[in-house]
Amino acid sequence: MTLRMYNTLTRKKEEFVPLEPGKVKMYVCGPTVYNYIHIGNGRPVIFFDVVRRFLESQNYEVTYITNFTDVDDKMIRKAEEMAVTVPELAETFIAAFLEDIQTLGVHDATLNPRVTENIQEIIEFIAALVEKGFAYEARGDVYYRTTKFAEYGKLSHQNLEELQYGIRIEVDDRKENPQDFVLWKAAKPGEIYWDSPWGQGRPGWHIECSAMVRKYLGETIDIHGGGQDLTFPHHECEIAQTEAVTGHPMANYWLHNAFLNIDNEKMSKSLGNGILIRDLVKQIKPEVFRFFMLSAHYRNPLNFSDESLKQAANALERIQNANDNLKHRLATASITGEIEAAHTERVAAIASQFVEKMNDDFNTPDAITAVFDLVAEANLYLQQERVNAAALRMFLDQLQVFDQTLGILSKQADELLDEEIEQLIVDRTEARKSKNWARADEIRDLLTEKGIFLEDTPQGIRWRRK
Repeated sequence: MTLRMYNTLTRKKEEFVPLEPGKVKMYVCGPTVYNYIHIGNGRPVIFFDVVRRFLESQNYEVTYITNFTDVDDKMIRKAEEMAVTVPELAETFIAAFLEDIQTLGVHDATLNPRVTENIQEIIEFIAALVEKGFAYEARGDVYYRTTKFAEYGKLSHQNLEELQYGIRIEVDDRKENPQDFVLWKAAKPGEIYWDSPWGQGRPGWHIECSAMVRKYLGETIDIHGGGQDLTFPHHECEIAQTEAVTGHPMANYWLHNAFLNIDNEKMSKSLGNGILIRDLVKQIKPEVFRFFMLSAHYRNPLNFSDESLKQAANALERIQNANDNLKHRLATASITGEIEAAHTERVAAIASQFVEKMNDDFNTPDAITAVFDLVAEANLYLQQERVNAAALRMFLDQLQVFDQTLGILSKQADELLDEEIEQLIVDRTEARKSKNWARADEIRDLLTEKGIFLEDTPQGIRWRRK
């Protein structure tokens, strides 16, 4: 099975051939750290985490980098509002971002470089563009000369004439052409700045990623990713900057996820529908949000609603319950020895189906279908009175393999019940033995209030937390 992915640059699925066998260089644009991240930000964070996990499951050594934009206009304005410095603001929201994505089960990046840590590399990159005639200085600002780069627009599949009418550009008499974009901004009085050959100022937005990709990953990388809103202008400008300096492709594969809508409306500040991730996970389990995000193909729009979350929660509960039931039966399994060939063959076929779907442009909804096929097979097996410990472990192990890619099973450690709850379970058992059904039901209701759910099985009482 060969991995194929949709390349925004060519607008077709292509076989993935890494630059170096067994290794993947991957860069995903990170947040501008002036606020908490909202659920729309969560889609690329979760999707590219799954891409990275799947590649690692296929024995690739992945260098995964996502940056922090820790200085720009928004940050300067927000720092003024909060009466803090830009670096203080950045520290606050970088910590919040890392906390939020950890809650979502996202693995740490190999590296999280910051703009302010790479100012010298950015200045050198701009200087190279100026020297090659791709950039020019105008009253302390430095702009990229888009007419100089013949392929400008190749990622978004537009030309300069189309761009002139397709986007809103502020009139600026310092620019040679309206489509030229800023590489270095002259500092206004009171703003944070760095010294440069063009005077005191700070980097433009697009240049930072070009400089950091080259510094940490090299002139050409395997995969560059982000939300579809970054295709133009951000990634388009990155290509123009990098390829003008290096003469080589910036990335061989460009991946972009589609938007997340809320109740069929696009997220926007004016609508006030930007739900923060840290607020959402107070209401639902993080795994439910992650499952919801993976329930649609990454290139398709996804609609967020109470109903869609409820459906995700119910679906995920089926998988989680199967996992928990397998663990529960394993403790009392009555058979050891070889597993029946029919079971091993079926599980192997499902595992192959999962990989096949992930190899098809990271098709997570169809991969999740394979997970449910495994759950159905496991549930059917669990109906047997006597079960084989090895078979139970096989089902459990395969679920864990799937979860290493998807990250949707609860990571809550098995906790011991406290003394009060342990005693209540004992009391309920005794009440049932003495046929005191009212007391047994009363205890069950009390445990439910405490978030403990009991299941009476042929193998004894099983409990789980809400």
